[in-house]
Amino acid sequence: MMAKNATLSGGVLKKVILSYTYLAIWIVLSGTVIVYNKYILDRKLYDWPFPISLTMIHMGFCSSLAFFLVRILKLVELFTVSRRVYFTCVLPIGALYSLSLWLSNSAYIYLSVSFIQMLKALMPVAVYTIGILLKKESFKKSIMCNMLAISIGVAIAAYGESKFDSFGVSLQLLSVLVEATRLVLIQILLNSKGIKLNPIATLYYVAPSCFVFLSIPWVFVELPVFKERGFGLDFDFMVFGTNCLCAFALNLAVFLVVGNTSALTMNIGGVVKDWLLIAFSWSVIKDSVTPLNLVGYGLAFLGVAYYNHQKLQTLKAKEAEKKCQLQQDEEEEGGGLLLTETEQNGTG
Repeated sequence: MMAKNATLSGGVLKKVILSYTYLAIWIVLSGTVIVYNKYILDRKLYDWPFPISLTMIHMGFCSSLAFFLVRILKLVELFTVSRRVYFTCVLPIGALYSLSLWLSNSAYIYLSVSFIQMLKALMPVAVYTIGILLKKESFKKSIMCNMLAISIGVAIAAYGESKFDSFGVSLQLLSVLVEATRLVLIQILLNSKGIKLNPIATLYYVAPSCFVFLSIPWVFVELPVFKERGFGLDFDFMVFGTNCLCAFALNLAVFLVVGNTSALTMNIGGVVKDWLLIAFSWSVIKDSVTPLNLVGYGLAFLGVAYYNHQKLQTLKAKEAEKKCQLQQDEEEEGGGLLLTETEQNGTG
């Protein structure tokens, strides 16, 4: 018995260690991609301010590797998507994803990494608001008050930003809005149909469409600049190759984390990542982080944490309700069988 318990404890411990290892890898890779993109796009650093081109490079690279993993190596199980679903569901999501990436990468040219992370705290506010507008969420005063607290916190952080750039802030806020719309549409267009794509399958379906969508503004916005400067100028294959590898590795890490941890762990990991990025931005990149920044983000952080807690409790309540319903159904079935047997015995 003791040996069995020891084996069980060892198995649980191994699973916990593995889960948090995956989470740590995800945090490191996520932070690396963010800082790497900032390094490439920032005019004061690598000085390659072409966010559309960078995003297209990522999408092209990820599309190729996803195709290789799915079709050649067959390492990832692919959910078959019909042509109708692809054009009516996947393509709109791809369009929003490409726009979100374009806007968010553009923001790195104008804003610090730390301030961008603070602005991203508005994501729950945007998701909840759009969810209400699209009738995916129901309006609740308690949640809306929480959203207001998050917004006030971000506003305080923005007020305390020493290098505030209105254009950069507009880009990042638009990115949050578009990304929130995409997340809600995923629930409406895909999840409601029972279509759940893992990160690699998502890249397989979405990344090529993103590349195509991004090529449209690229022709008008960045191609003329490339023609002036000359194709291939300042293009470092080592820098962009490693940047793409990091971006793809991040998607693999998401695949591992989603499959081996809970939603709560992911949320905690996201919070840890944000604080680490703020600390890294301040200590290594030497971005200015003011006390008012921290106070505002601290308030927003508490609001986001409470919102995540509420969502988790709601999910737990729904799961408990489902379990109770299943138990009731099983008891009713058992009672029905017993009654049938009794009737048969009585008849016999």
